[in-house]
Amino acid sequence: MKILAVSDEESSYFYDFYKPGKLKDFDLIIACGDLHKSYLEFLVTMARCPLLYVPGNHDDSFEKNPPEGCICIDNQIYEYKGVRFLGLGGSYRYKKYGTYMYTEREMQGKIRRLWPQLFRYKGFDVLVTHAPVRNMGDLDDLPHRGFRCFEDLLKKYRPKYMLHGHVHRNYGVNIPVKREFQDTVIINSFEHHILDY
Repeated sequence: MKILAVSDEESSYFYDFYKPGKLKDFDLIIACGDLHKSYLEFLVTMARCPLLYVPGNHDDSFEKNPPEGCICIDNQIYEYKGVRFLGLGGSYRYKKYGTYMYTEREMQGKIRRLWPQLFRYKGFDVLVTHAPVRNMGDLDDLPHRGFRCFEDLLKKYRPKYMLHGHVHRNYGVNIPVKREFQDTVIINSFEHHILDY
């Protein structure tokens, strides 16, 4: 399965300089948050394959006006072609108000509510988040802090991939695209990343 993962910044290659056929080879698009509604709708229309997404911390409008034709997998497991995708959107809470901002404890609560699905699906294959894991691709400032509870998920279920956004790779020269943690390849999908599952 050929997957296009996107997050945080629209890719000019797939948008401004789009030519018919650029998206035809993808079996699935996964959006990891903080992308404009119109961009997601453009991708899902031109690619003619499903687009799964989780909301980012700047996607408050999605609660009432979600991108059309796209599938929100926040707080659920979604199976596609035999691959189980677990979605957990949002970032670490860094201000009082924000639809998709959570404390560590609140994110732990979101994961606890997923236990029946985790039991029914016997785990998952790809973790799709907006925020990274704490101390694995996050930053020291509060707005870009990752979640420790994501590490617990990776340790327990050992998914093949984790896809996240939130930490823009243009924030610094030492921000990696990929890293490995046990059996999981963690990918920062800022702008876009292509992978074969």
